[in-house]
Amino acid sequence: MSVWWDWKGIVHYELLQSCETINSVLSCAQLDRLNEAIQKESPELAHRYGVKFHHDNARPHTSLMTQNKLTELGWEILMHPPYSPDLAPSDCHLFRALQNSLDGKKLADRDAAETHLGKFFNNKPQKFYTDGIMRLPEKWHKVIDNNGQYVLD
Repeated sequence: MSVWWDWKGIVHYELLQSCETINSVLSCAQLDRLNEAIQKESPELAHRYGVKFHHDNARPHTSLMTQNKLTELGWEILMHPPYSPDLAPSDCHLFRALQNSLDGKKLADRDAAETHLGKFFNNKPQKFYTDGIMRLPEKWHKVIDNNGQYVLD
């Protein structure tokens, strides 16, 4: 799953097809779809404030092709600390909560997974998303204070 969210909630998400992996081509196509969702759902963000975009430093996100796409979209890119994939808000906040919601559940098929995701995302209050974004600087400072060592919550 690929998911994009802000302090108000989910902006866009996509489930990958079985055996599909993220590469630069798919990442750029997803960014185009994300841009369409932003234009449709939050035009004030796109036009008035500008998109501030944060992603981790996985290869598809740092490739020249993806960087060119982000430049084309005109989004401001927020830097991610090197070697810190666990500090992306999706990994340390959103996916942890999603994993807890799936504990002990067996989803029969893709439709069941999509239903669960929709309910999970829609049932989270705005504060959940705001907290995930606002705690990121604190988490980065903890890692810096610990000389780059992994920090548990």
